[in-house]
Amino acid sequence: MPYIEKRNGKWRAKVSWNGVDGKRHTKSKQGFDTKRQAMQWAAEMEVAKGKKQISNQDPVFADYYLDWLKTYRLMKLSEGSKSVYLNTHKQVSSFFGTAKISRISRRDYQEFVNKVGADHSKSYMQIMTGFIRSCVQNAIDDGLISVDFTKKSTMVWNDKKTRKVEYLSIAEIKQLISTLEDGIKPTQTARYMILTAIYTGMRIGEITALKWSDIDFDKHVIKVNHTYDERRKQVKKPKTSHSIRTIRVSEDFLNELRSLKINRQPFVFANVIGDLPTQSTVNSNLRKYLKLAGIAKRGFHFHSLRHSHVALLLYHGVSLYAISKRLGHANMTITSDTYAYLIDELRQQSDDHIEQILDELSN
Repeated sequence: MPYIEKRNGKWRAKVSWNGVDGKRHTKSKQGFDTKRQAMQWAAEMEVAKGKKQISNQDPVFADYYLDWLKTYRLMKLSEGSKSVYLNTHKQVSSFFGTAKISRISRRDYQEFVNKVGADHSKSYMQIMTGFIRSCVQNAIDDGLISVDFTKKSTMVWNDKKTRKVEYLSIAEIKQLISTLEDGIKPTQTARYMILTAIYTGMRIGEITALKWSDIDFDKHVIKVNHTYDERRKQVKKPKTSHSIRTIRVSEDFLNELRSLKINRQPFVFANVIGDLPTQSTVNSNLRKYLKLAGIAKRGFHFHSLRHSHVALLLYHGVSLYAISKRLGHANMTITSDTYAYLIDELRQQSDDHIEQILDELSN
């Protein structure tokens, strides 16, 4: 049974249980204004005891996040992803300091989101708060806290720091393809990689890792099974199972790729001596051919070709579900969040077209 007492005008509650180590453990909380509040907390702890989700530990929130990160996340992350997780720890440590995880309220967390969000982009805030939500849920499962203080928080971000999705129009895509194909040779593998991004929406690491064994010329499909880690110079499995997928492409495009077989390499885009183009080389080629095509896009880079592929499919009415699967996203929410600006812009164009059609009815 829980123990309830009043001390110096405030109520205190304490519960106890036998741990798996055979020892008696206790957990208490004080500072309640009413006895009812203390009893409610004690009742929640009794339920947690029944589910074996209770602990007498109360770590510093920043320390718990780092421990959670090292235990459950770091070992399977790329270097780029690690830096994002560790940066979140810096934010948590800077704002919350040595505050115990049990002492953090929903208001405290919202103030944290407000402060960080004032100087960061929407995508950064979505990623950071996603990490923290996972950590807090883990703390609940560990029995450290009973309430998710991140629940129903309001997302805040700085619009000026939020970069809009950059993509090519249909006419620009056609012009770039024409420029890339003009006089193309099997020795110019970077040009073929740019074409592949336009036609498939694949990430640069996935394209670099592509082998001839991943292409089915009869069924007109490309199987995405690996990605290339340029820093470590190694091919590895994608970071999520959702990235492993099959992409349908046109026969004409595959016939273009077929010409690279003359290089006699297992990797589709390796040159005659087996070297793969670096990301800087591919991006340099992209800037060069954009300029030759007469396309001025400030800040446009290789990943923007993935956005252009999405814009092309959306423009032609391909469902968001099909696009999400093609891109290798875990769910449609990721796709809609990533391309929200693009989707809204295309919707506005459709609305303008609808209005024009309706206006013509009365003329």
